[in-house]
Amino acid sequence: MRLLIVDDSNIIRTRIARVAADWRASEFMVVGMARNGIEGLRLAAAHRPDVVTMDLTMPEMDGIECVERLVEMLPEVKVLVVSALSDKATALQALKRGAQGFLYKPFTEAQLGAALTELVS
Repeated sequence: MRLLIVDDSNIIRTRIARVAADWRASEFMVVGMARNGIEGLRLAAAHRPDVVTMDLTMPEMDGIECVERLVEMLPEVKVLVVSALSDKATALQALKRGAQGFLYKPFTEAQLGAALTELVS
């Protein structure tokens, strides 16, 4: 599974990449890491990921708008929102726009691995 990570935090991008690479049979290959929605869309067009982890609060283009555009571009893509926002309305908005899962920050490696596995099962 080709994985694209979209998050404005370098620490979070690196952590997600590490967990995905180490998770079980390592079915995930990171094809790109973006700092905002604009970079995320550019990388998605270039690498056509199967799975995307998406932060919601980012500069230039937030995750809600990026999810909507991403799903228009790649209808089969699976999007896991990974956000510190505990606002249920925002989570629901992301799901309505096309995301298939939501994981709250902070998360454990096991929680992230389980969420990614569930997303692609």
